Amino acid sequence: MIISISGVPGSGKTSVAKILAERLGMNFYSMGGLRGKMAVERGLTIDELNALGEREAFTDNDVDDYQKKLGQIEDNFVIEGRLSWHFIPRSFKIFLTCDPHEAARRIYEARRQTDDRTDEPAYQHVKATEEAVRKRVASDALRYQKYYGLDVHDPSQYDLVLDTTSMKGPEETTEAILSKLPSAA
Repeated sequence: MIISISGVPGSGKTSVAKILAERLGMNFYSMGGLRGKMAVERGLTIDELNALGEREAFTDNDVDDYQKKLGQIEDNFVIEGRLSWHFIPRSFKIFLTCDPHEAARRIYEARRQTDDRTDEPAYQHVKATEEAVRKRVASDALRYQKYYGLDVHDPSQYDLVLDTTSMKGPEETTEAILSKLPSAA
């Protein structure tokens, strides 16, 4: 079984995907991590890479080709990426939502607690984070529509849609997912 996790920034995609992969004994792949690495290698933030991607398709194509190939050659893994559900259509498709303010608060707090996300700016406050996330979502929507004709926020494309706003961390979200997975997992 392949499980793809998409969702809005700050909804817990990466944290949940890591926990889920560990719990199920599967490999974990992060397309957001690959894009973050691509941004850092070019001396850009993720938002700057996204802006470049509005004009240059390579910023998405490289990652999209990679996940498409993964879906063809491998099985039994968890993948986190906004378009993973599209490029791996045989996956169990999950979409995580979250209230924009709560998502921004999570991103702001996570960035304050670690230097791991060098692709993510050090925002001055939650409101600035919320504005940056709003722009990121708009940039993503523009690119996905332009290059693929897709609306990642359309819930009909997913097997499971969860709102993580009031969940008590990624562990609770993981438990909710585990309870909804097909019995083959």
